Amino acid sequence: MNKQLFLEEIYALIKDEKNIIANLANISAYLNEILSNINWVGFYLLEDNELILGPFQGRVACVRIPIGKGVCGTAAYQRTTICVDDVHQFQGHIACDSHSRSEIVIPIIKEQQLIGVLDVDSPSYNRFSQKDQIFLEKVVELMVEYLF
Repeated sequence: MNKQLFLEEIYALIKDEKNIIANLANISAYLNEILSNINWVGFYLLEDNELILGPFQGRVACVRIPIGKGVCGTAAYQRTTICVDDVHQFQGHIACDSHSRSEIVIPIIKEQQLIGVLDVDSPSYNRFSQKDQIFLEKVVELMVEYLF
């Protein structure tokens, strides 16, 4: 997987489009195509101190997640990436899809303001590596620079 090429392709997708929802929809679709062994990828956006479901690829998902709850809410609250090898071992995990076994959540922050999170789930345990984390964090950095 050539992650630099993928970042360039994501940039090409978003560089000329100003609509946030359209861009998030395309990013989630693109990540769904290039990431192997995942069953959900998408965004939750902050609204009134809750994470609200945004564009995604996968099965029907939870619509609202309180800050501090589940993997997404905890990553948002802590403002740090959380990678969970076994979601069943994560205290307070919110099971939107019973097939998910591991998860990585990257907070989206601009100028110290939380915007939302990028959430990726896998049906396999221990799916996400340090390289995956670095790549997904770079995707979020690119988004913050050009979208928000």
